[in-house]
Amino acid sequence: MLAPAERFTGPGRRKTALGRKLGKHWQMYTLAALPLLHLVLFAYVPMFGAIIAFRRFRPGGSLIGDEWVGLHFFRMAFETPAFWNAFWNTVILGGLWFIIGFPLPVILALLLNEVRARKFKRFVQTVTYLPHFLSIVIVSGLVLQIVSRDGALNQALAFLGFEGNTIWMQQPGAFRPIWIISEAWQTVGWGTILYLAAMTTVDEQLYEAARIDGASRWRQTWHVTLPGIRPTIVVLMVLNIGTFMGVGFEKVLLLQNPLIFDTADVISTYLFRIGIAGGQFSFATAVGLMQSVIGLVLVLSANFFSRKLVGSSLW
Repeated sequence: MLAPAERFTGPGRRKTALGRKLGKHWQMYTLAALPLLHLVLFAYVPMFGAIIAFRRFRPGGSLIGDEWVGLHFFRMAFETPAFWNAFWNTVILGGLWFIIGFPLPVILALLLNEVRARKFKRFVQTVTYLPHFLSIVIVSGLVLQIVSRDGALNQALAFLGFEGNTIWMQQPGAFRPIWIISEAWQTVGWGTILYLAAMTTVDEQLYEAARIDGASRWRQTWHVTLPGIRPTIVVLMVLNIGTFMGVGFEKVLLLQNPLIFDTADVISTYLFRIGIAGGQFSFATAVGLMQSVIGLVLVLSANFFSRKLVGSSLW
């Protein structure tokens, strides 16, 4: 005979309880069905295609490749100078953006938090948010017009007495500053939203206690505001590190040209060129798989060290 506990917790009773939950909350499960289906179809099913990184794929042949080649395409990537050029460009561009671009929304949010004139604060927020709603194509077109031979940048330099006929997008050394400035202009204002929201959760009594102790506005920001939004900063930092290797595909692709590939060709554009345009699907899949693995390792490492050093982490 079954024990009393087994009689009341058997598979049939569990199925009945699950059926009651599904019947009671069927509206919520229905709403969740389509997003879950989208996740499965467009996030998990495509993972099966990663197998062609280890098999030779030919258009018109088998979907999983015609023959097993093992690590051939990975070795091929390591032996290709163009891959290493794109890899180091990605590391440099991603590192510069992380060092320069990540703190900018925090700084802007801290400055806006100190503004007491509401109309001026809303005006600044609106002006800084607006570029986010422009498409990358429009932003790239504006950038190319500004830095063209007859653009605003050359006109300003000529007005100041400098040489004003440089074609900046033909100068490899000019690409990275141009990309970082344009990316900051487009994204920094929008990035302040989460930090401003996090600042509203900081206890006002902490500010009052700091004022009683004679703390200046700078001291209040350093000792009260920043510790209060530290979990938000850490979470966004880990997420930013996760996208480190996938830096700016659309804008880089629209701004680059063969004359500046030495500094403007990153892994994502390199994959587009050799995979979609060049038809080397297995080779591009191998490179993309390496990029994904590097991103995963960066996320796990950043999360581990932030939990150990700061006490806050993504999970």
